[in-house]
Amino acid sequence: MDITFNEVSYTYQPNTPFSHQALDNLSFHIPSGSFVAVIGHTGSGKSTMIQHLNGLMIPTSGEVTIGDYQLNNDKKLKNIKQLRSQVGVVFQYPEHQLFEETVEKDIAFGPANFGTSDAEIKSRIKDIVPKVGLSDDLLERSPFELSGGQMRRVAIAGVLAMKPQVLVLDEPTAGLDPRGQKEIMDMFYQLHKEQQLTTILVTHSMEDAVKYADHVIILNNGTKYMEGKPEEIFTQQQALQQVQLDVPEMVQFLASFKEKFGKSIPFTGQTTKEIAQAIQHIVKGAESI
Repeated sequence: MDITFNEVSYTYQPNTPFSHQALDNLSFHIPSGSFVAVIGHTGSGKSTMIQHLNGLMIPTSGEVTIGDYQLNNDKKLKNIKQLRSQVGVVFQYPEHQLFEETVEKDIAFGPANFGTSDAEIKSRIKDIVPKVGLSDDLLERSPFELSGGQMRRVAIAGVLAMKPQVLVLDEPTAGLDPRGQKEIMDMFYQLHKEQQLTTILVTHSMEDAVKYADHVIILNNGTKYMEGKPEEIFTQQQALQQVQLDVPEMVQFLASFKEKFGKSIPFTGQTTKEIAQAIQHIVKGAESI
């Protein structure tokens, strides 16, 4: 599903002494099937922005378009429930939202709430459980008997069981160790590719943005500060530092390599292995002189 923000503004508690404009004339377009990283410091408008994607918030002015759905302040969207079945949101610490007696019931809750048949729900659970790294023998157990990582995967399975076309990830690796972070992000990326999802990752991790995203949007004070491909955005160190952001470690390393050895390796989103091979090629060339 395509997503377009057209001059969207949002004000909390308007016409009161506590009025606060969280989004200010925000415009961007996300093509269907993209993997987009949204980055910004605390208070930049990230959380407010993603809550517009499934109608939890309606623009004070401007319009949000998600597929065939339009959200604006002039007309109430009648089929808001249908939109929410199409946009799956994985909030920070999603395991805190578990409440059912068994893992199976918790995964089934979302699709059942949207009117999916029991037979279809069982089919979806059978398909999704292994994809999130869980085993069938956990289905009859209480989710509260599981480890923290397993609980998070149950909560994620519940979102995926609704078969969303848009997947919104709000700091999905918060609180996980480095290995758990990599496993979760690799899982999301695989699902993104397999199911041709439009994926929006809200993150503070520049490394995740470089590794997984094909497009980056940087927010600052509720507006779009920068936008483009990761290799275009993350080489602009001075511009990023203006909004309290830094370049990924990979880019920092390449800058240090150039400073020390006088050889430049342009950053094009390469993997660590590809950069190591480029360094090896440079070193071998120097040795042969």
